[in-house]
Amino acid sequence: MKYLAAAAVLAFPAAPGLAEDAFLLTSPDIAEGQQLDTQFVLNGFGCAGGNMSPTLEWSSAPTSTKSFVVTAYDPDAPTGSGWWHWVAFDIPANVTALPQGAGSAGGDMPGGTVQSRTDFGVPGFGGACPPAGEVHRYQFKVHALSVESLGLDENSSAALVGFLTGANTIATAKLTAVYSR
Repeated sequence: MKYLAAAAVLAFPAAPGLAEDAFLLTSPDIAEGQQLDTQFVLNGFGCAGGNMSPTLEWSSAPTSTKSFVVTAYDPDAPTGSGWWHWVAFDIPANVTALPQGAGSAGGDMPGGTVQSRTDFGVPGFGGACPPAGEVHRYQFKVHALSVESLGLDENSSAALVGFLTGANTIATAKLTAVYSR
């Protein structure tokens, strides 16, 4: 019986999320499970924030990565389908961070990156703004892809980007913050 256990360990290595060099998303601006600062809140829809995209940094992406996709999504929005706050794709494989404000109006995204329509109807980052009295989660994700380009443009819907991202993802890292007003 002890040989079966040893064989199982050899046949099934540790889960990808448990490796020391696991794909990881971090930020000096936001923390897992913590309230977003007002600078990352929408300036509109009754909210008065800075509408600034946070700094995102990632490490230990798979060596076969050819590009990245970055998204910000609120699964708690009262729409029946959540709310896409940020969709950026075709981020070059040599990029490992986006500085604060990169996805905001006038921001400086890496060359070749495409920001497409969010649920606000325009490309670029749109900050948090849940209905008053509700706590919403904001999931920031970076996907490592097996392709250099999704072949889409800034008019692409978040659903279409999500479909092609899912079809080409080799690893995903996530950081979830919350916000309430």
